[in-house]
Amino acid sequence: MIAVELRKLYRRPRTWVSLALLCGLPATVAVFLATTRVGTGQGQGPAFLSAVLANGSLFAAAALAIVLPIFLPVAVAIVGGDAVAGEASAGMLRYLLARPVGRTRLLVAKLVSMVVFVIGAVVAVAVSGYLIGVSLFPPQPGTTTVSVVASVSGPTLTPTQVVLRIGAAMLYVGFSMLGVGAIALFLSTLTDSSLGATLGALAALVTSQILVTLDAAASVRPYLPTRYWLAWIDFFREPILWRDIERGLGIQAVYVLVFLAAAWANFSTKDITA
Repeated sequence: MIAVELRKLYRRPRTWVSLALLCGLPATVAVFLATTRVGTGQGQGPAFLSAVLANGSLFAAAALAIVLPIFLPVAVAIVGGDAVAGEASAGMLRYLLARPVGRTRLLVAKLVSMVVFVIGAVVAVAVSGYLIGVSLFPPQPGTTTVSVVASVSGPTLTPTQVVLRIGAAMLYVGFSMLGVGAIALFLSTLTDSSLGATLGALAALVTSQILVTLDAAASVRPYLPTRYWLAWIDFFREPILWRDIERGLGIQAVYVLVFLAAAWANFSTKDITA
């Protein structure tokens, strides 16, 4: 069943269009940076955009920062929202369950497919960002280390440290997106409309983003799903600040477990009429 879902994921044009758009946005930004050689000021724009002018290997991290607030969550929400509701709206869900396929097994297959998409999207953005960065922003003459900024400036890191920390950032971003996927997958078990499930997940994320910036919501801010999305930037501090990273991983783990459990509980007892 998992192999079937992975083949579906691979064959759907939506998958490749989403990946192309996710990689295309950072590429567009890189072209403008390379053309104008103008970065961003302190606290303005996605992280690392100024640093990549000195060394393009950091554009992998900048690419993640560019797609994380909106585009990557939207792509994941679309895949998660379509997981079950898409089969129901197409009239295929009843036929899938009529075969000797348990509901738990089907839901696990959908989850694995979504996880593969998340991993593929994060890897595609980071790898394409790295290749674009080193092509358009070669190291300056005489540069032997890679400068990585914490806020505006910071200590230097070796190329090996940069690669390891970009890898850690990729894992963190991917795990954060699983929280989005879990919410969308749960909503997908509640409705026969994949669009409705996707919009519901996006509405939850937009609400979270608004509350994160609202002083009146300070009491609930630490528990919001988007609160620690950008904590992966702390991997590029020296030394690494683990406080927000650990809290972000903990919060996402709770969301993943709670909403996956809710999705299973609802789907396993749901009357299938389509």
